[in-house]
Amino acid sequence: MWGTAPRNLPKSRFVTYISNRVRQMRELISAKNLHKSFAELHAVKGVSLQVNAGEVVGFLGPNGAGKTTTMRMLTGFLDPSAGSVSLDGFSLADDPLAAQNTFGYLPEGAPAYPEMTVREYLQFIARARGIARREIAGKIADVAGRVHLRGVLDQVIETLSKGFKRRVGIAQAIIHDPPILIMDEPTDGLDPNQKHEVRELIRTMGSTKAIVLSTHILEEVEAVCTRAVVIAAGRVVFDGTPEEFELIAPASVTRNRMDYVFRQLTATAAEVAQ
Repeated sequence: MWGTAPRNLPKSRFVTYISNRVRQMRELISAKNLHKSFAELHAVKGVSLQVNAGEVVGFLGPNGAGKTTTMRMLTGFLDPSAGSVSLDGFSLADDPLAAQNTFGYLPEGAPAYPEMTVREYLQFIARARGIARREIAGKIADVAGRVHLRGVLDQVIETLSKGFKRRVGIAQAIIHDPPILIMDEPTDGLDPNQKHEVRELIRTMGSTKAIVLSTHILEEVEAVCTRAVVIAAGRVVFDGTPEEFELIAPASVTRNRMDYVFRQLTATAAEVAQ
């Protein structure tokens, strides 16, 4: 259960080691049997997802699979037709404000107030998140450094490139240092160097946080995720490590093995749904 602690650790370091292990095992996201219907369309059909601290979960699925709908239910932007969501022990249905304070959310497109400067927008988000006024400047400096926004802090958001707008979206999601991050296509619009930087940031944060990121990029799952969850036709069709995902491909498939598995799983689920 605990793994093997390094030998001959001083008592203080041993306590730190055990506390870090306990923190990493803590369940931060618990979604049980989620359903969502829109009139005659049953978009999500019994999706369950548990994510512990220290896990980075890649949430995959073809267009129309129910991926974005599920993520909106996880964040409280949509109420499920059935099922429940708890975030860091708080029920979204019973204690929505406490639950929503536990996460940062990067939505698709990362909407922001285009007429604000980056600094003004992050100040607004920091105040909305309840960060003390005396701490706001330091928080902004910290996130601006982590996502490389220092050079554009006083630039109006609508004048930024798509890549910089995406970075602003990431900054607002992490400014309050939440235990949970839910990110929709976090590297969308970024060039290869920027993608590498964001992936490194996710990998670093993923050592202590519970992170769910949706992506169409299988390479991203392989690069930063500890788990892959695939949804198709509103149902989870795979939940395991990236290595387990790739091993589904037969030995005869020697190239693009993850891509092959994704196509097979999602095509089969779509056929069953019809």
